[in-house]
Parts: sequence; C-alpha cells; structure tokens
Amino acid sequence: MTEPTHRGQAGVAVDAVDAVTVGTRAGAPREDTGAPPPSPEGAGAHAIVTSGLTKRFRGGQVAVDAVDLAVPRGSVFGFLGPNGSGKTTTIRMLLGLVAPTSGTWSLLGTPMPAGLARALPRVGAVVEGPAFYPYLSGEANLRRLDAADPSADARTAQARIGAALERVGLTAAAGKRYRNYSLGMRQRLAIAAALLVSRELLVLDEPTNGLDPQGTREVRTLIRRIAEDGTTVFVSSHLLSEVEQMCTHVGVMRTGSLVAQGPIAALRASGEEPRLRVETPDAGAAAAVLARAGLGDVRTADDEVTAVVGARAPEEICALLVGEGVAVRRFGVERPTLEEVFVGLTGEGFDVGA
Repeated sequence: MTEPTHRGQAGVAVDAVDAVTVGTRAGAPREDTGAPPPSPEGAGAHAIVTSGLTKRFRGGQVAVDAVDLAVPRGSVFGFLGPNGSGKTTTIRMLLGLVAPTSGTWSLLGTPMPAGLARALPRVGAVVEGPAFYPYLSGEANLRRLDAADPSADARTAQARIGAALERVGLTAAAGKRYRNYSLGMRQRLAIAAALLVSRELLVLDEPTNGLDPQGTREVRTLIRRIAEDGTTVFVSSHLLSEVEQMCTHVGVMRTGSLVAQGPIAALRASGEEPRLRVETPDAGAAAAVLARAGLGDVRTADDEVTAVVGARAPEEICALLVGEGVAVRRFGVERPTLEEVFVGLTGEGFDVGA
C-alpha cells in the first residue's frame, strides 16, 4: 500500500492591530490609517509578522508581492481573498515549505528561517487539505502521526490522542475507518493531528472548502473553541461569510498583494459613511430639511431622500422632519456591508456563501 502524502500537514511533520492598514496596487506606497506593521524584531505581541514577503516563480510570475502581515496573538485572523490571490503560497512560505524570493518573517517572535526548528514545534498547520491512510481508523492514523513526532513522549501517546479526538468531537468515531468519514469529520481529524501537542499557533488553509453546511458549522465552531483556549488561529478562506462569522481580524489579498488588514469592525468602519434613507411623498421638502440640518450629500430620487448622517443623531433628524410637517413612510440608517468594503478594496467580489 502506498504511503499517503501529508502535504503541508504541519501538526506533526512541521513541527491587536487596532487600526486598519490599507495598501494600494502592487509595489505602490501604502496609506496607513494607523501604525504600520511592526518589524519581525519587535514581534512580541504578534504571532505572525512579515515584511516585504515576496515569491517570484521562474518565468517572472509574482505570486506574492511585498506582503506586510501583522497577526495579533490570541486572534482568529482571516486571510481572505479570491482563489489564486496568493494565500496558499504565503502560508507555505510562513511554514518554511517554500523559500521566499525576498522579505523577512517571524513566527511567535522567532525570526525565520533560522528559527524554524525552534518555532515550528509550537505551530500546527493543515495546508491544502488532510491526507490519511483510508484503511485505518481515525485513532490509528493519529497514533502513527504521533509516533513520527520525535518530540512526543510515547508514554503519554494514548492520553494525547484521546484528548485530541475529544477536542474535535471525534471520540465516538475514533474506531471508524477514515474512508468512511464525512468531509467534515476528515477536516476535524486533520485539526486533531495538528493539535496532538499543545500549539500556540494554528494555521488552516481553506478549512471549510468543499464542506456541506453541517460540516462547515462543525469546523467553524471548532475554530472558535480552539481560539477560546488561547491558541492564535490563522485561517485562509475565499468565503466572506465564513471569515465574518468566526474571525476577529482580517487581511485582504488581491493578485498577490495585501490590500488591507485590521480588526473586522475597523475595516467595516473604514468604508463609506453611513447614509440616512427617508421614504416620503414630500421628497423636496425632506431634502430641504436635511440640507438645513447640515447633512451632507443630500440626494433625491422619486419618493426617497438619502444623505450622509455625519454627527447628527438619527432620532434627532427624524424629529426635525416630522416637526417640519414632512410625512415619513420609512426611516433608517444604512451602513456599508463588509462585502461592499472588500469590493471597494479589491475591485472584485468574494464568494459570500458556504
């Protein structure tokens, strides 16, 4: 029987940025709305830091172009971008699986690549999907992987394997052959393999790719639980909804370049200003009231008026309209969605469903 290939399954084989940083086109200067990412030498508060990380393949193709990442410790960091945007290549460079053309990086405060032997035992990773022996049970697969880890204590192997299976909710299926696992169970087993020993950083490449809604929920819940235990989770995805539901921070990739990063709430706030929308049969009168109240960019269209809210309280504006005799059918404040912010940053959309 042919040995399975554990491509990038680094759990055994490879052992708060508060402001939004926005980049421009590849190679162009960056506009920083907050402090720039720290250098690898000052990476104590960050699990991952890169500076100018670049990968150029033979023939001149630039897969990753001068990426400056800063992943806060304790965060669930979503590495978001369309397929082909350079996410997996970046991950492979971080784990020492691919040599960068230029740039520097650090993991858990340790400069790379000189510190690979010191840092990687504290890092678990699943890159490009799980790979196990199909004819062995989930528990037997973990036992073989654990035995291959030179740092693992054989005397505590059974306890470690049992704890890893319990952590990912596979205790009841421990004796079941891998070939009979669902896609969600296979992904959870891969995460269990990456967590056979305690890890400070977990790197997951598209962990929900190809899963049905139930499997997606299982993996999403597991990632949240792992983060609650204190592990920094770096998860790549092309699914906007997944990143929005489980991540605290996000970095946005486009054609090899990092175009923005920061807390999700800060990224959402960096979009267009919230707009007031009033539905009324007195559109002209409503527009005049909003203009006198100092609201900006007042627009009318049929029975609707919109304007930038600014610093005025919405309830105060509504009272002004009613006080001036304007009939208000509908009144509300619309804020840009995360999808709209990302489309504005990248010039293209993301898959928004699972």
